[in-house]
Order: sequence, then C-alpha cells, then structure tokens
Amino acid sequence: MLLWFATMAVMGIWGIVQHPTVFAALNPVYGLSYLFSNGSTGFLVLGAVFLCVTGAEALYADMGHFGRGPIKMAWFAVVFPSLILNYAGQAALVLEGAPTDGNIFFRLCPAILLIPVIVLATVATVIASQSIITGAFSMTRQAIQLGWLPRLQIKQTSSEGYGQIYVGAVNWLLMLVTIGLTIGFGKSDNLASAYGIAVSLTMLMTSALLFIAMREIWGWSPWAAGSVAGFFLIIDSAFFLANLTKVAEGGYVPLILAISVYGMMWIWHRGSEAIAARLHEALIPVPEFMARIAEKNIPRVPGTAVFPTRTERDTPPVMIWHVKHNRALHEHLFVLNVQILSVPWVSSRNRISIEEIVPNFWRADARFGFMERPNIPELLAAGKSLGCTVDLADVTYYVGRETVIGREDGKGLPAWQEKIFAVMERNAAHVSDFFNLPSDQVVEIGRQIAI
Repeated sequence: MLLWFATMAVMGIWGIVQHPTVFAALNPVYGLSYLFSNGSTGFLVLGAVFLCVTGAEALYADMGHFGRGPIKMAWFAVVFPSLILNYAGQAALVLEGAPTDGNIFFRLCPAILLIPVIVLATVATVIASQSIITGAFSMTRQAIQLGWLPRLQIKQTSSEGYGQIYVGAVNWLLMLVTIGLTIGFGKSDNLASAYGIAVSLTMLMTSALLFIAMREIWGWSPWAAGSVAGFFLIIDSAFFLANLTKVAEGGYVPLILAISVYGMMWIWHRGSEAIAARLHEALIPVPEFMARIAEKNIPRVPGTAVFPTRTERDTPPVMIWHVKHNRALHEHLFVLNVQILSVPWVSSRNRISIEEIVPNFWRADARFGFMERPNIPELLAAGKSLGCTVDLADVTYYVGRETVIGREDGKGLPAWQEKIFAVMERNAAHVSDFFNLPSDQVVEIGRQIAI
C-alpha cells in the first residue's frame, strides 16, 4: 500500500510539473464561484465531485481494529497528501488540453509503465477491499453484542490482535452481493451512482450522530453542538441531495440493501425483547423457590450448577425447568446475568458484582463492552476473589435452547415477524460458544416460548 500511494504521489507530481498553476484550485473561491454561478448544473456536479472522497468512510469502520492513532497517522501522513497530489496532477493534464474521455488517472502514467501500474492498482484494490471486509466483521460483532443481530460464529484469527476476526456468514454474504453487483452493473462507471448514494448517506448519518455525541457524551450546549454539527449537515445534505438524482441509475441498490439489513436487525431486536418479556411473566422469587425445594424434598446433589440467564432478578427459568424435569438440584448454585453495555470496554473493577441471596446461592451481574468477548469460566475464577466459594473443578453449565412459536392470544408479534425471527433464532450460533463454555460441561434444556 505504501508503494501504491507513493506511485500515485509521483504520478501526480509529474502532472503538476507540467502545469504548476493547478495549485490555485486549493483556493475554495473557484469552487464556490462555479457552484453558485451555474445554477442546477453546478449543484448536480456535486454528485460527481463527491466520488473523490468515497473510501474515507471505511476509516471509521476500521478504527475498531487499529485504534484512532494509526488511522490518523495513515490518513494525514500518507493517504491524504498522495490523493491531493494525484488529483492535482490529473487536473493539470486537463488544463494542458488532455482529452477527458477514458481514465485520466492512467494518462499520468508513462506508456512503458502502464501494465505494471495496472497490476499494482489491482493488488491495491484487493488489499483495500480487505479493510471493508474487516470493518464489516467488526461492526457485525458489535451489533451482536448489543443485541441487534443473532449470534454468529466468530473465529479469532490472532492471539494478539483482538480485532483480527473472521465471520464466515458475513464473508459469504459480501461475496454474493459483490458478484451480483459486478454482473448487474457491468462496469465501475455504472456502480458510481450506487456508491455515491451509500457514502453520502453514511456521512449524513455520521454528522447527525456527531450532534448526539456532543450533546449526550461531551455535554455541549444545544447551541454549540447544533452550530458544529449543522455546519457538517449542510455540506453532507448538499452532497446527498445531489446524489439523489442518481437513484434510478443504480442508487436504489444501497437503499434496498440498507432497508434489508435494518429490517433484520429490527426484527431480531423485537423478538429478543418479546422473549425477555415472556420470561419475566413467570418469574419466582429465589426465597420462594428454595422453600419449594425444601418442602418437596428435592435432592441436592454435590457440585456447582451455573445458570446463564437473561433475567435480572428472581429464579432463572432454566433452573425451574431443570428441577421440573430432573427432580434434583446441585448444592451450589451460581446464576449469571451478562449485560453488554453501549461502551467499547468495561474496566476490570466494574466487570462483575456478586451477591449471595440465600446460603450457597449466588447471583452475579457481569458487564462487558460491545468490543469485548464474554468468557464465563474466567468470570467464575474472578468471582473467587469476591467471596464466592463455588468449586471450579466441578461445574456444570445449564443453558436453555429456545424454540420460538407464535402466541395464540393475538398479543404477540405479527406472524411474519415471528417466523423470520424463528428462522434467525434456529440458525444463530449456540450460546455456549458465545460465552466460551467448555462443551463437555454443558447441559442443554429445550423449551418453547410463544412470542
């Protein structure tokens, strides 16, 4: 990539040398003059100008992998200067009278080096696509952690880099969509309309989120936040409106894809909330449940039973079903509720809180950021330092596997949403994999939940 950007910079400098006055274009007066003196034509040309900045939005997606520092350094020290020089070199050729048909970028290249530069551009394109793929992996995991997508199988590809992951389902989906777009659009010029809509809308949404961040996270006043965000919103809105004229030319593709992805996220979130609501309808307080155990002389067997649960209080439904079907209960009980917070990381001192509700019955609340990977065995080890006396050498994990069905009273989700959610639930990765549970210590309990 360094070779690619260095090549672009050198090619741009070669063009600038032929017409150095091109640097006058850095004066924004020329651009504004053209914009305001050419009516609708000047406005519509923004849709083409906008394509010069596409790709920058991928930096935000990859920030979760590399951090803020490397992204800033790569942009300001390498990418941005190389792009400015190359675009200036292309403009210089046009000012010198070079024909504008075809690809002006390759007109900067000497004929003898054209094939090597094309090969280098192809390799750089493949490498650059990896940034989009890894960004998609990162955002998918964050959406899963926050409860907006079903659990997917995530493979950690590096023991050192947390962000180095592989999500097979996302990778195959990207491949199918890419092949479909390539066949459907035929050439990159036809794809420009779709790309312009996608990126301009992304940046418009980013500016809106900036306003929310300034208000809710940084505590800015409405006037200050509105002034800063409003400046960017005006610019982004102009680019987006200019690109809207290309909806019929292919801009509808990213809109359809966005609606499809958001629809899946919305249905999954609604279904998850419906399951949580049904579970809360039949909760039994822990003292009452333990009193029933003693009253019915339910045998207490040696060992520790760990129950991951979505409930924030009372007895987990999985524990109730376990006693109902197996008619026995372990001596030591550990109930764990894992919460994924809307922050990337949670400090170790705020990771877990444990309370002994009744003798030998502990309830723990664990908190993770959306960039972290929950690991229950490690949590149990940490619980020992907080006074929990569970025997880690003899632990059995009890997890529920839900089968979603529709409610018959007409109070549940619409039938079409329930069916889509049920399909996603059946194909989601197992909770034991999500929590890194040892497979030889897990007991599954099937259950039907009507939503």
